[in-house]
Parts: sequence; C-alpha cells; structure tokens
Amino acid sequence: MDAAFAVYAEWIPRMQAYFEARHPRAGVDSEAVHRAAIRAKALDTLRGMLPAATQSNLGLYGSGQAFEALLLRMRAQPLLEVRACAGDMLRELRKVIPAFLTRVDQPDRGERWTRYFADTRTATTGIADGLLGDIEPESRPEVTLSDFDPDGEIKVVAAALYAVSELPDDQLFGIVRRMTADERAAVLRAYVGTRANRRHKPGRAFERTTYRFDVLSDYGAFRDLQRHRLLTMEWQPLGARHGYVEPDAIEAAGAHKDWTDVMETSAELHDSLHAAGLSAVAPYAVSMAYRIRYYMEMNAREAMHLIELRTAPQGHPAYRRICQAMHTLIGEQAGHRLIADAMSYADHSEVELERLKAERAAEHKRLNKT
Repeated sequence: MDAAFAVYAEWIPRMQAYFEARHPRAGVDSEAVHRAAIRAKALDTLRGMLPAATQSNLGLYGSGQAFEALLLRMRAQPLLEVRACAGDMLRELRKVIPAFLTRVDQPDRGERWTRYFADTRTATTGIADGLLGDIEPESRPEVTLSDFDPDGEIKVVAAALYAVSELPDDQLFGIVRRMTADERAAVLRAYVGTRANRRHKPGRAFERTTYRFDVLSDYGAFRDLQRHRLLTMEWQPLGARHGYVEPDAIEAAGAHKDWTDVMETSAELHDSLHAAGLSAVAPYAVSMAYRIRYYMEMNAREAMHLIELRTAPQGHPAYRRICQAMHTLIGEQAGHRLIADAMSYADHSEVELERLKAERAAEHKRLNKT
C-alpha cells in the first residue's frame, strides 16, 4: 500500500502535464482556474490507485435515537476499527447527551442487542456460504433496474391529486387509471410546476413509487454515492473478483503499466489476507478502482435529488455515468417517462474538464465579494 501511494504521488504531476497539453488554457480563464481544474481532473483519474484503507474525514449529524441505533450496530461489527470508533463516539457523545445513550453498553439492554446483530450476521453468512458458495455471478451491466412498480406513475399522479381532493385514496387511483395519458401528464405538469433550479422539487406524491438499482461500479464511485441520506443502500464485501476500471487517460498518458502493477499487487495482498483468515481486514488492501456490487433503493423524490445532483457537470465521470443510466432506466425500462421528464436538471452532457465551470464560478464569487 505504501508503494501504491508512492506511484500515485509520482503520477500526479505527470497526469497534470498530460491534461494541460490536452486542454490548453482558454483566454477567458485565469491561470488559477485552469490549474485547479487540471489538478482536479488528474486526481480524479488517478484515485483508483489508492487503497480502500486511505483515510478520510467524516462528519456525522443525528438525533440521540439515531446515534444509539448506529452505535449498537457498530459495536457488533467484526472489524476492530469500527468497534474502537464506536467506543470513542460513545465517550464523546456522553459529554453532551448522556441521557440518550444509557442503554448502549448495559449488559441486559444494549450489549444483548449488539449480540443479536452479530449472531444474525454470523448465521446469515454461514447459510449463504452453504447455499450460494459455488454459484458464479452472472454478467450484468454497470447499472441494472432490478425492481420497479409498473403502476408507479399512475400512483404518483393519484397521490398528487390526493391533498387537493376529497376522494378516498383507492377511488382516486381508479380514476387516474382511467385517465388518458395527456390528462395524467397535465396533472404532473401542474404538480411539478416551473422549476427555476434543481432545488425546486415537487412534494411527497413522488414518494409513491420506488426503484431498486443493482450497481457494479468502482469503489471510488461507491464511496461518493454512499454519502447520500435520501435512499436505502447495502453493499457486498469489497474484493478483487469483479475486476477493476481503468480510465482511458491512464493508457493515453503512459501510466498503464504502473496502474496494472498496483492493481495486481493489491489483489494479491487481498487474497493473501483472506486466505490467512483475515477476511475482515482484507478489503483495506483493495485499490479503489476495483468494482464493488451494491443496491440503491429510492422513491422517485429521492431519485430526483440523487440523479440531478450527481449528474451535474462538475461531478466525477464514474458516478455521473451511473446516475445518467438510472435516469434513462426510469424513463425507458420502467416506462415512467413523466417522472423522468420531471427530473429536468438531469444532465447527460459530455464534459472534458468537470471542475472548470465550478472553478470559474468560485473565482467570480471571490473577485466580486464585498
């Protein structure tokens, strides 16, 4: 892993030079703006070399009840680092909200609860090994819409009418089902209204239908998408079996051999740790370019938030591609074209320097600050 960091650091100036040659500074941009956009592009391209053990800062905000639930689960984790972090968090939280966390480490309350979580994980893992251990995963695209409601769009239209009518829920659903496509479209157009920016979002009617996406992406993109609060997500163990992603610029810049060496060494270390019975810590060794499988389940309101935010031009190409695919699947596979159309700030454009526009805006704000 030290070698992976060394190779990563060595390639930062070389990758910056490659992108500087490929994207010369335009006359409208200052050197600072161009330099920041180029550096961001280089770092985004190279981040797959870094191992999952790479440290990062994480801030958490929640209620006492939420922290209690989180700590109970963290204390049940097989990974020592997670359990140690739970102890540190509990000590700090008790300085400010002690009354909310009295049950966490009581033998007959929190500790029994924690053992329940650990026991069910162990039992489920054991039965899964017996039933699924010899089955190879079938090939799938990067993003699969694995579950949706064919009547979802009808339900959203009915939900949009609920608060402005005096009719029972099931009667409204029957009425909307008999409407023409144009009538349903008119309802949703009125409900969504004119959105001046992506923060103008329709209301709770969009919570009436859900989508479940199965995603197989590089770990870096997973880390970006994992931060979202407005959805349900679970993931499988990180390893090397699904292969890795290599950005086109890696070979074009001459980094292919170094990239491949880092990937192969990473996989070897992971497999060695796993074979030695250290499966809990083996994922630390895996480079972030390796793929991990996870699902993301969300209602249409949550999907609008995620897709519009994460397809913005300044986003990383990996998660932009994932969320663009989600948007397309909602409209085409689920057939919810009205809902997809309501996500009017979903951006499917191709962007060369993702951070350029954002850096321009940041500089403009600095220069015009009063």
